[in-house]
Amino acid sequence: MLYEIVYRFPNEMIFEEGGPLISLYQPTHRSFPENKRDTIMFRNLIRVIENSLEKKYDKGFIDSIMKPFHELEGDIRFWQKTSDGIAVLANQNKCIVYNLQGPAEEFATVADSFHIKPLIKEFQSLENYHLLGLSRNSFTLYQGNRHGFSEVLLDPDTPRILEEVLGKQLTDPYLTHGTYGGTGGKAMFHGHGDSRKEIDVDTEKYFRYVDDFVTENYSKPSELPLILVALPEHHSLFSKISDNPYLLEDGINISYESLEMDEIKSKALGIIEPIISKKIQNLVESYGNAEAEFQGSSDLGQIAKAAFESRVKTILIEENKIVPGKIDHETGKISFGEIDEPGLDDILDDIAELVINRKGEVLILPKEKMPCTTGAVAIYRY
Repeated sequence: MLYEIVYRFPNEMIFEEGGPLISLYQPTHRSFPENKRDTIMFRNLIRVIENSLEKKYDKGFIDSIMKPFHELEGDIRFWQKTSDGIAVLANQNKCIVYNLQGPAEEFATVADSFHIKPLIKEFQSLENYHLLGLSRNSFTLYQGNRHGFSEVLLDPDTPRILEEVLGKQLTDPYLTHGTYGGTGGKAMFHGHGDSRKEIDVDTEKYFRYVDDFVTENYSKPSELPLILVALPEHHSLFSKISDNPYLLEDGINISYESLEMDEIKSKALGIIEPIISKKIQNLVESYGNAEAEFQGSSDLGQIAKAAFESRVKTILIEENKIVPGKIDHETGKISFGEIDEPGLDDILDDIAELVINRKGEVLILPKEKMPCTTGAVAIYRY
């Protein structure tokens, strides 16, 4: 296979330098017959890329770099399992593919850097959350955003069900039995232990394991809010024993095994959207304070220079806005142009890549939430 499906961002590939670097995004559909149109759109975007490459490269080179795209186009199984969008990034040596949970704007470009704003939007912590489906015997972890969620694929060796977790620690019912009616008579069992209490002990042990596993392996590294989906009595116990600082007080009080995915999504959004709105409000206020103290700007030239000098702490970028051009990686100065010119991409995207490379925070906001019209605002470190 000439391409690799990946699940984490940023992928080390986005930091590679030297073109041509190809970026392709498109919306996709989850079911038939709508998804029949997806390959047609993909074929059209391939042609856009090839037209751009033809301005600078020969046919042999174009055929070589486009091979993964044509293989992907013919992969029927891939197109049958897409979600709401795809992203394809490629250079001369490698091609990676993301399945996106949110719809992607149709877009294709050849440049000296990858177009990554939609991927930042997809993976940014601002909108993402974890959802823990928990029962007395098993758990499932999901990651989602406002567009939906998908199951987090755990290592196959990870214990998930109660019996696997507790093993020999599983409490055996304390029962004795006697036989009445002579030899061969029916055995009568007499309980000499509180089986309900034993079940509760095992449940608490199991919940402690789940809490520790999710906290250490997912919540702390990602710092994402965690929504619990469980029966009310399990909410009470899990909340009591949990040490997870990211577990939200509000949860979904019903068995996750009995809910449809669309219903879970709707209930989760009801919990997470007020949190997202508050985060955005705080970010915009922080920018306003920084700008008043000359520690922030909405001028793209100033922001690009600050990003080049590693001075950008946080940058807010307008979703779906494109400013064609490029950044001079020797000076940090910006120049404008046309998006279909080989070597040129989106200035906002180039700034985002600079900030990520220099360990700053990049967040994508909808147009109506942005405090400016230039497409970006930055808060400086100094």
